[in-house]
Amino acid sequence: MTTLHLLSHSPYGNDRLTSCLRLFGAEDGLLLSGDAVYALQPASAARKALASLPSGAGLYALAEDLQARNIQADDAVTAVDYSTFVALTLRYDKVNSWL
Repeated sequence: MTTLHLLSHSPYGNDRLTSCLRLFGAEDGLLLSGDAVYALQPASAARKALASLPSGAGLYALAEDLQARNIQADDAVTAVDYSTFVALTLRYDKVNSWL
């Protein structure tokens, strides 16, 4: 069963990203929104952790939040708008929001 994991909190100062990655399945997806997009900063520990995602996994970031924080996503990340966000929730078997 595939899961879309939703992270919206900064990867700094909490363990949500680490906990999420520990439970991440080979065909799961991860959507970063809000301050979670800071995990995509080049050469950061969080970005290095995301690089360990399985090759079949989807890594997404909300385009609006990338733009608001002036973060450039690399080729491994798919920037999505809100309608694509909704479509992703339907594509995966379940959705887990890391509150």
